[in-house]
Amino acid sequence: MLKGSFPIEKFQGLRTPFYYYDLPLLRRTLDAIEQAVAGEELYKVHYAIKANYNPVILREIAARGLGADCVSGGEVKAALDAGFAPESVVYAGVGKSDEEIRFALNAGISRFNVESAAELEVINEIAASLGKVAPVSLRVNPDIGAHTHANITTGLAENKFGINYEQLEDVLRLAMSLENVAYKGLHFHIGSQILDMMDFVALCNRINQLAGNLHRARLPLGDINVGGGLGINYEHPNHLDIADFKAYFATFKRTLDLPEGTAVHFELGRSIVAPCGSLISRVLYVKEGTTKKFAIIDASMTELVRPAMYKAYHRVENLSSGEPEELYDVVGPVCESSDVFLKNTSIDKCHRGDFVAIRSAGAYGESMASRYNCRPLPESFFDV
Repeated sequence: MLKGSFPIEKFQGLRTPFYYYDLPLLRRTLDAIEQAVAGEELYKVHYAIKANYNPVILREIAARGLGADCVSGGEVKAALDAGFAPESVVYAGVGKSDEEIRFALNAGISRFNVESAAELEVINEIAASLGKVAPVSLRVNPDIGAHTHANITTGLAENKFGINYEQLEDVLRLAMSLENVAYKGLHFHIGSQILDMMDFVALCNRINQLAGNLHRARLPLGDINVGGGLGINYEHPNHLDIADFKAYFATFKRTLDLPEGTAVHFELGRSIVAPCGSLISRVLYVKEGTTKKFAIIDASMTELVRPAMYKAYHRVENLSSGEPEELYDVVGPVCESSDVFLKNTSIDKCHRGDFVAIRSAGAYGESMASRYNCRPLPESFFDV
């Protein structure tokens, strides 16, 4: 089994499990994004804070001039603390609290992505009480299904997110009638871990259709935020360690048909940070069952919940052993039957104390960690 390059001699003495981040890979990823949008002055890339809000990661990304896509007041604060410019921060989410709205307004963020008429009216009231005008985009639910896990689709009519596109014109007129909001454009997001570019083509076609509808209704379009959702290759992190940003941005350039001068915003999360992170663990026991063999490690669903939540695949590598592969169920110690990383997988023969890397854990690992079973939150270490 081809393995990644890990300095396991430096891991000795560190308490496992821990998150390990390859900052040089993160920098190469950011380089790839810069190259993919070179010359596209109207393309504005934001980083989705929810994927990973480790302060070291955030500072690396903010230093490159990316904006921040936030879905809570806490994420807005984390972005600002890390050095993201307030005028680059956009704030989405179906349930913004009054306190969060006030905080974002006082911080001077660039945009609220509004998800309902009810929210629009509340933002208007709060902005009026502060003597401010809130810049808003309307999040549209385009009723497009992405080819991804059902739990991470966000653009279907049955999903909780956004304003159904049939209701858009009425809500836009409401926005324009309110004194303390300023309509700025439209926001979309159809899902996550999308690898089929035709899903983004479908989104572009729906945006083009809505732009035409608004033009005929003599309503403003404003700028366009297409969300994010670009996926990565979880199966081959050593060969394919950077997402296909070139194909992603080219799809929108080729397919979007918008008025000249329309700015297009992107919100990428997983594709930026997932490949650079691994969850490092040790083998606690090798358990011989009657029908299978278990590698019981000290990492669990509390440090990386995606396999338990989505049946998501993460490559597992034994970093210590060079012996022939054997079949294992790789499982954690948490008291849940779903605390399983992989079943019936081939990895190098395991021994108690071996270091194990769970790859591509830089997104939705640390940011979704919990203290279930009173487990301590892990530390993070960095290859600089």
